[in-house]
Amino acid sequence: MNDATAGETIYDELGVSPVINATGTKTRIGGSRIRSEAVAAMRRASRSFVRLSDLQAEASSRIAAATGAEAGYVTSGASAGLALAAAATLAGRDVDRMDRLPDTTGIPDEIIMARTHRTGYDHAFRAVGATIVDVGTNDRRLGTGATNVEPWEIEAAISEKTAAIGYVQKPYTQPSLETVTDVAADHDVPVIVDAAAELPPAENLSTFVDEGADLVVFSGGKAIRGPQTTGIVAGRAELIESIALQHLDMHAAAGVWSPPSALVDVDRLDGVPRQGIGRSMKVGKEELVGLIVALESFLEEDHAERVRVWREHADYLATELSTVTGLETEVTAGHDVSVAPAVVVRVNPDVARSSATDVVRSLRAERPRVFVGADRLDEDIFTIDPCCLEAIEIDYLLERIRAHTARRS
Repeated sequence: MNDATAGETIYDELGVSPVINATGTKTRIGGSRIRSEAVAAMRRASRSFVRLSDLQAEASSRIAAATGAEAGYVTSGASAGLALAAAATLAGRDVDRMDRLPDTTGIPDEIIMARTHRTGYDHAFRAVGATIVDVGTNDRRLGTGATNVEPWEIEAAISEKTAAIGYVQKPYTQPSLETVTDVAADHDVPVIVDAAAELPPAENLSTFVDEGADLVVFSGGKAIRGPQTTGIVAGRAELIESIALQHLDMHAAAGVWSPPSALVDVDRLDGVPRQGIGRSMKVGKEELVGLIVALESFLEEDHAERVRVWREHADYLATELSTVTGLETEVTAGHDVSVAPAVVVRVNPDVARSSATDVVRSLRAERPRVFVGADRLDEDIFTIDPCCLEAIEIDYLLERIRAHTARRS
């Protein structure tokens, strides 16, 4: 058995219950497992020092090569990436604006978003001083054939107050990203894409850049399996430069300030920026190195084989659980909210021992805690995402689900 099921984890030593993760790369239970080669690199990075701007410049080059963007940057998670992306569109290269954020008095500060793209994560935009302007409706839900957002609605919302357009990338989001970037390009407005969980496929690293996005944000701690506290921003060099200027430690005398020219063009600035709004979102040298190594490994990975294994595990779980009275199962392909095949388990509470809610609550109260997907409890459904499950955990997971659903004879 692995550490989590054998009671041998560091968390047990600390008196905290570990988790069997059958719900995917969720931040609240630690994201993903960091690649062993990334952990080894982080250990090596901890033994010596480096100028972080130099390391970010190297990361920028590697991210650019992986994404096809002009430049890249490593942030302390995807949410920090969204915040810094917004700060870049608000301040640009203006050192005074950088100093004033989140005060946006006299600064174009509106980020236009389709109403159906709004989520709790866009708080990252508002945190740096941006004002979100909603456009569109939810009319598609009425079944009349109407769409939620028309391109003209986005265009009509653009004004002298507009700083950017925010776009959440999912297979189901409308209008298409290319439609939005075409509108934005006509008005010289940058588009920020939240693609935090849109890997794999690896091709998505470049897809959204190719479709015209100015800044694209990915999580470094999900499919890439870097440190959970990392994210990637890829995009236009001048916007990445603004991110760097608002993120890095800028406690430096002007006479000796010499950031790497690949990241910052000193001649185009009025002076050394003060500590920017991103200063509280710092990334350590260990996390930077871990992310760089993890990204290289992700690019070399056989993603088709990885999906095949996920599907094999999902099919096995679905077959085994379908034999439990009161449970119905099906396996979806990677779909709109999960990149891995998911097992959908429908619970008939009149036949099974428990409702789906009871099952989820009981599993989470165990030691080790067992987390399954809980987004559809109103339908008496829980889900299983195999992407973070080790093969050795699968039978334990089945045993625990059976214990809370099978009726006693």
